Amino acid sequence: MRENRPPYWRQRRVTEALARAAGAGGDPADAPLLAPPRRRPRPPRHFTAHLGFEAAGPEQARELAVAYAEALSLLRPEVALAAAALSPADAWHRAERLFCNATGPDGERCADVAGHPGFHHAPGPGGLGWGEGDG
Repeated sequence: MRENRPPYWRQRRVTEALARAAGAGGDPADAPLLAPPRRRPRPPRHFTAHLGFEAAGPEQARELAVAYAEALSLLRPEVALAAAALSPADAWHRAERLFCNATGPDGERCADVAGHPGFHHAPGPGGLGWGEGDG
């Protein structure tokens, strides 16, 4: 036989059941009605943003790409500078790293451009310097 109560009574019963699921009472009848999810949430994954721009040549493109990467890392700290790369628009398989990324004695990474002369430098103002020096 079908229930003859108005629909708002059914909504109220659902609301009460959800309140019980949240642990609003100490009675065993107030045990949660909903089981926790069986699947674990996925761990965070890495993604890549590809930015297209025009430049007169490879040197100018490298300078612009370094400037864009540094600016984005200032605005959004989660942007990984070490992963920044540059490639021609029609040849992504020829990507070149933009930053040195050498590992320092305390585990920090060099934030200078790839192929820079002299010491390696950790990111940030006053970052630790290490390496062979001016060579």
